[in-house]
Amino acid sequence: MKLLNRSAITLLARAPFAQWIAALPVDPDGMDEPLSLQELRKEGNVYLIDEVDEEADFNELLKHSWEMIFKNELTAWDEFADHWPENLSYELFLQWFECANQVMAFDVSDEVLLVAPLDKLAE
Repeated sequence: MKLLNRSAITLLARAPFAQWIAALPVDPDGMDEPLSLQELRKEGNVYLIDEVDEEADFNELLKHSWEMIFKNELTAWDEFADHWPENLSYELFLQWFECANQVMAFDVSDEVLLVAPLDKLAE
């Protein structure tokens, strides 16, 4: 087991995000029905951030990375941004997502950690 020099934020959907997903056009090759809020909240995406010592540090780091995280979540449902909200803001992000903060992150795998920068994959 290894202690990572990272903290983490688990993102859980709130009702406005679920409503946005439900309003998206149906993808003929995708799911028949959009996921409910309860289904979306069964598991959230985990974002590793710089290691923090106290709760206030989470807010500061989130203020610097909210837009990248928000766009990643939106892209998972609308890859080409055709139906994204017109004005993305930190306030809208907080309305759409609950953030569960984790001070410590551990790696219990013996496998090598794969790091694939997502911004490089699109090139």
